[in-house]
Amino acid sequence: MPPLQYGEAKNANDASADDGFCSIIRKLPPTPAGTVRLFDRGEFFSAFGPDAYYVATHHYKTQTVIKKLGKISTSNPDGLPAVTLSHAVAQSFLRDALTTKQLRIELYESEGGKNSSKWRLGKSASPGNLGSVEELLFAHTDMLAAPVILALKLSVKEGVKTVGVAFADTSRQDMGVSEFVDNDLFSNTEALLIQLGVKEVLLTADEKNADYDLRKIRTLVERCNIVITDRKRSEFTAKDVEQDLNRLLRGDLQASTRPEFDLKSAMAATSALISYLGLMSDDSNFAAYSLVPHDLKQYMKLDASALRALNLMPDPTGMGGGGSKNMSVFGLLNRCKTSQGTRMLAQWLKQPLVNLHAIQQRQDLVECLYEDSELRDELTTSYLSKMPDFHRISKRFQKGVANLEDVVRVYQALLLLPGLITILENGGQANDKWPELIEETYLVKLREYSSALQPMREMVEETIDLDELDRHNFVIKPEFDETLGQLKERLEGVRDQLDDEHRTVAGDLDMETDNKVLHFEQHSLYGYCFRLTRKEGSAIKGKKAYIELKNTSQGVYFTTKALKALTDEYKDVTKEYERKQASLVKEVVGIAASYCPVLETLNNVLAHADVIASLATSALNAPIAYIKPTVTESGEGSLHLSEARHPCLEVMEGVNFIANDVKLERDVSEFQIITGPNMGGKSTFIRSAGVIALLAQIGAFVPCTTATVPIFDSILCRVGAGDSQLKGVSTFMAEMLETAAILKGATRNSLVIIDELGRGTSTYDGFGLAWAISEHLATETRASVLFASHFHELTALAQEIPHVQNLHVVAHVDSKPDSLTGKEITLLYKVEPGVCDQSFGIHVAELASFPTEVVKLAKRKADDLEDFSENPDAANTTATTLSPAAIAEGTALVEQFLNAWASVAPSSSVPAPAPTEGEDVEMANGEGEGDAEVERDYAALVKCFAEYKDRFEETEWTKKVLEQTY
Repeated sequence: MPPLQYGEAKNANDASADDGFCSIIRKLPPTPAGTVRLFDRGEFFSAFGPDAYYVATHHYKTQTVIKKLGKISTSNPDGLPAVTLSHAVAQSFLRDALTTKQLRIELYESEGGKNSSKWRLGKSASPGNLGSVEELLFAHTDMLAAPVILALKLSVKEGVKTVGVAFADTSRQDMGVSEFVDNDLFSNTEALLIQLGVKEVLLTADEKNADYDLRKIRTLVERCNIVITDRKRSEFTAKDVEQDLNRLLRGDLQASTRPEFDLKSAMAATSALISYLGLMSDDSNFAAYSLVPHDLKQYMKLDASALRALNLMPDPTGMGGGGSKNMSVFGLLNRCKTSQGTRMLAQWLKQPLVNLHAIQQRQDLVECLYEDSELRDELTTSYLSKMPDFHRISKRFQKGVANLEDVVRVYQALLLLPGLITILENGGQANDKWPELIEETYLVKLREYSSALQPMREMVEETIDLDELDRHNFVIKPEFDETLGQLKERLEGVRDQLDDEHRTVAGDLDMETDNKVLHFEQHSLYGYCFRLTRKEGSAIKGKKAYIELKNTSQGVYFTTKALKALTDEYKDVTKEYERKQASLVKEVVGIAASYCPVLETLNNVLAHADVIASLATSALNAPIAYIKPTVTESGEGSLHLSEARHPCLEVMEGVNFIANDVKLERDVSEFQIITGPNMGGKSTFIRSAGVIALLAQIGAFVPCTTATVPIFDSILCRVGAGDSQLKGVSTFMAEMLETAAILKGATRNSLVIIDELGRGTSTYDGFGLAWAISEHLATETRASVLFASHFHELTALAQEIPHVQNLHVVAHVDSKPDSLTGKEITLLYKVEPGVCDQSFGIHVAELASFPTEVVKLAKRKADDLEDFSENPDAANTTATTLSPAAIAEGTALVEQFLNAWASVAPSSSVPAPAPTEGEDVEMANGEGEGDAEVERDYAALVKCFAEYKDRFEETEWTKKVLEQTY
């Protein structure tokens, strides 16, 4: 980390200046929520107040960097907290704040110099609107995530909710629109946000919080960890959008003739988007944007829960193991060599295909590079790794901020195209269909682009001095322009005269020109001048021909009238040369800008090849190589995975992953309930299936030995509570919101993954909900479902519905007398057909080193509440013959009975004597006293049972339980 600049800053400002600055800071309006404010102080940046603490805590990771400014007074009792950041540190902090932390930033600038008392907001940016700081933050760093911003307009007519959206990626100058009907939970809106990777959403301001539907959308957007920006309702009108689009869009087609213009809600959202981004105020945006419609149905639908449950993307908060890149599917697969490839891979993961032909085409390309190692290595090492981000450079061309270095970077990349075409023409010969596929996907386009860009190559060779590149000088050839050539000759003539003057002075002083005693150098203040060592400085004394400039510890600086005149002439000619070159550079950049459309399409082809190579490389480098899955049409075939593995978990150090088969057979076992011990592998099993299904639909290879995957129209998940409580949403409410979205959005061709539903409420309510939801999905929706549950009673559903199958994770149990539970559990992580007949929660607690007293108490209470049959089938007989309502009524009565007994049992009211120090816990209650206590408890139980016996006989479930007991 670069050193702090505080010491330098403090020296430059005295205490009175600090007091004045503190006064200025306090008079500014408060920093808005979710915003960090920095001040550009020239040589460094500063943050003050709460912003200083945020920078210190989240970036420097220490508060020792905080200084207190100003004199201590009534108005300033503790001083103003301040942190300073060098330019490099500020750029790093701002990049992280905008692209990872999802914060807004404000940069204040002085209106009149370093010590001015007037400060104004110079630049502001948000996660989806980086335009004003893009050059500051990404001039020398690739942008790895697209800053997509979306405006949303909701219209409700006769109860029908129509959502119109407009979205843009300003870094690529792409714009899109979509309009669709949505349900009460706005499931389609959520899927769209995930597909596009939206960073910021513009919504209509609702100061009174009176719009119920808008409030639901706001909650949904927040749940997706997306920044919300409120805009005035008047901005969401399509009044001027036609003329704005006519100026912004490429091509001659009028906006009103485009089919997208008929999407009225989407056009209203487009107007708000254009206004917020300020696109009309920048001439470089005119005729630069594309407009495309976005069809939700062209991709698999994913919800925010699926994104988290399947660990598709790195955790932006850094929580949940986000530190290792292999903890996310994106991090694991990302072997891309270019930033555009990295962005496209993220896009593919959020937009799995539903078109079988497109999926198979990607698969065949991955297979080609998977098998042809020579082509793969040469493509990635010799070509893709040397390709710049043409989108970023094109935008610099269009904005007029590019320089000759940008032009040369493009030129050097264009020189690689013929070789790239050659290796692709010679590759993939092992399979007859691969050359044709490579030709269609890459070669046709690359030849076209190479030919179209040939004039640009020639232009660069004619105008830029390529011989100077080795010295990192980017200059125009002097012979390219007659005036520039004349100025170059004048400069060289002045340099020759300077050398002559050096030799003349050396001869007069009887010294050599080897710069050992008489130094000839260019000074920042005096220009060209001479310097003698202090020892030889007396050589010029008394000589009128020499003009002494400065006497320092480094020596005596002096000049001559002739040298002074030559220095002035050299400066004048140099300025004239630079002005002329700058005008020529502007012309060259302008010509280069005309090739932007071709460069951007070339960029897409290279990004596609990069992602394909990345998928092939990651498939080969896995602990066990991935295989090419067989993908079938939606609604046809079943999900069959042999020895399926979770791609992220199998690469973790110290993990010996146990593979499992997955067989979701349509109409036979399409709904599977998985039970078993905690930590036994239920969650991993169901998530592995979800990840593999998604990988298959992006065209990737999958971690199995064989795989057949039908095309799913959506993957919907209910797994874990995440950080809902941090947002004021209870665990149970989060469960219900996500489950409601599944019930509304799931179809016959969806894959639904549910893990431990019902944990957020009481056992009886949780079981009732789990049963009802499962029954609805299994009978009404008929989706493919993997349901991991701790409710063993739920397995009774298989007796009522033919296509419900029970699976369980296997645990091996041995007798262990010295264990508090009397058993030793070994988790085998294998999934097999059938029902797990008991829970191993107490055994797992013992493995986790729970306190002995806690484990003993849990065992005693478990023995009180459960009596598992030796025959697992018999234990489930009662549950399989009664309705969920009858079971719930019976279990509630039993709970009431146990509470009544506990209230009168002596052991519940008389605490056991505490063990003395060093005394064994089991010896704390003497054997005699323990026996007496059991007798008293038993007597209380008999009495309580007699009081409840009639009610047990009248309740269907408890009656059957008693019949099996007698």
